Amino acid sequence: MIPGPRTVVHDDASSLVSEVASLLLERLEEAQARSETPQIGLTGGSIADALHRELARRAPDSSVDWSRVVVWWGDERFVPSASAERNARQARQALLDHVALDPANVHEVPASDEVASVEESAAAYSAAMRAHGVGSFEVLMLGVGPDGHIASLFPGHPGLDVVDEIAVAVHDSPKPPPLRVSLTFDALAHSKSVWFLVNGAEKAAAVAAALAGGDRTEIPARGVVGVDETVWHIDAAAAGELADVSPLAT
Repeated sequence: MIPGPRTVVHDDASSLVSEVASLLLERLEEAQARSETPQIGLTGGSIADALHRELARRAPDSSVDWSRVVVWWGDERFVPSASAERNARQARQALLDHVALDPANVHEVPASDEVASVEESAAAYSAAMRAHGVGSFEVLMLGVGPDGHIASLFPGHPGLDVVDEIAVAVHDSPKPPPLRVSLTFDALAHSKSVWFLVNGAEKAAAVAAALAGGDRTEIPARGVVGVDETVWHIDAAAAGELADVSPLAT
């Protein structure tokens, strides 16, 4: 039976980043101690950028063999490869360029200067995951928007209804840029652990709505759970509309 979500409330964004960095490094070390090559799903946004920088800072003191870590993204903006809007470019600048990753283990979503259309990008990313994925993420990290969207699955958008596909092309995103590629609910669900990383009072209503359960087409964050665990790492501000919570409550 898949366990229900667990909530961990941190004092602030800084403590959230510090704790999640510790947990992720520990998970990678444990997986590699089992002779596994862990695959992780990264997300974008300011909290992810802070986490990536913290991981890079701690990397020299960690026993993680980064050449044996495989990196994917839950979604990507369909813009040129050099664009500052690319989640992959942000992650490279903050983390990936500072650790000894094997380039063959970094799987970016094709950019708009690499393929002709967003549909072709989604198809290529799906093909890469079929060829190089192992069936599940060790850890998938997701941010949440004020509207409850995760990856690039927005409330009411057609991508919410896609089944039996790995990645989907997103048109007319309500948050710019309008063209994106996102993993589907089916693909996101293939994760041992799903960690939501959420900070800020502007996300409080979305957090409360997601944890209340219900229709995922209204609040997409309701639609992703991990096989082994689903943990909402939120700061005190993002927990503002939850009842009976205190820092580090679970």
